[in-house]
Amino acid sequence: MIPIHSGNEDASTPGCKACRTDGELGFDFAYAYQPIVDLDSHTIYAHEALVRGPQGESAFSVLSQVDDSNRYQFDQACRVKAIRGAAELGMQELLSINFLPNAVYRPEACIRSTLAAALEYGFPIERIIFEVTEGEQVMDRPHLVNIFQEYRRFGFHTAIDDFGAGYAGLNLLAEFQPDIIKIDMDLVRDIDSSAPKRAIVNGIVAICGALGIRVLAEGIETAAERDCLRAAGISLMQGYLFCRPAFKALGSVAPQAWGR
Repeated sequence: MIPIHSGNEDASTPGCKACRTDGELGFDFAYAYQPIVDLDSHTIYAHEALVRGPQGESAFSVLSQVDDSNRYQFDQACRVKAIRGAAELGMQELLSINFLPNAVYRPEACIRSTLAAALEYGFPIERIIFEVTEGEQVMDRPHLVNIFQEYRRFGFHTAIDDFGAGYAGLNLLAEFQPDIIKIDMDLVRDIDSSAPKRAIVNGIVAICGALGIRVLAEGIETAAERDCLRAAGISLMQGYLFCRPAFKALGSVAPQAWGR
């Protein structure tokens, strides 16, 4: 078992002191959970934890309060609150948590609050997915790759969100192969009527198949989009067609949303 405390934390490293002092965040937030479905088995594969205001306000109302002075505390609080909420709701599926790579100074040290929360609330770490938005302005790509490698070493799943819309694209994929790639919803929207989008998605599916990466299509709103993506070989999907984010709850999927 990998210890929660690495024993190598450096007090002079930015963030390490904050990791020990756990400064006040200065605002409150909550979570909504949106199902990720598996069409092959007609089951819910995971739930993504989505930030909301304390009364269900938009994610923007929360994220607009995050800056360099509280980014680390916010990232740490997100992990703990998402795990606690999932455990309290009795989630049996995987839990997908977004993280801020610019808030991670040393992954082996910054992960310890996540490990402690998983232990405290009885949520197995092998059921946790850490995902990062490809569009996140990460100035140091090797640092992001190192974070992913450390998270995998601890036993977490990894995912790249909004693939195809960010700064790195295939260059990031060449350096690290996550467990899951989430196709950007701009590629998903109206894909059934766009030959170029279908060609791009087919290419992504082929590359990921060769690399052993699962592909997830998000932002699905219509049955036509679902069927087109299913025909492309994608079984993991997420979007309003299946279920909207459920505030402080686990959403369910209507039978007709599964299709044939």
